[in-house]
Amino acid sequence: MPKPNFRFTHYDIKEQRAGTIVEVSLSAVNNVRLMTAPNFQRFTEVLDFKYIGGVARKSPVRLAIPESGHWHIVVDMEGHHGLADSSVKLIAAPAAQKRA
Repeated sequence: MPKPNFRFTHYDIKEQRAGTIVEVSLSAVNNVRLMTAPNFQRFTEVLDFKYIGGVARKSPVRLAIPESGHWHIVVDMEGHHGLADSSVKLIAAPAAQKRA
């Protein structure tokens, strides 16, 4: 089975609630991709996949989880000079407002 032909760092951020913010800090310009578990599987198999994000020219990058589920972050060097050092921080979604 083929693998991506560029270096990447993978973060499995597990189950996350919609609205959670993922903050990714980078030491250099790289791609930051937020994707579902099935899309991460497609990424590792070098198939077409969907993601949120793209080229991160500034750090930190903040991406919002669009729907509750299992999510992955990939920081990769495709099209760039090298793999950036990176870290991920999760910022909890605001609690749902209760109506009186």
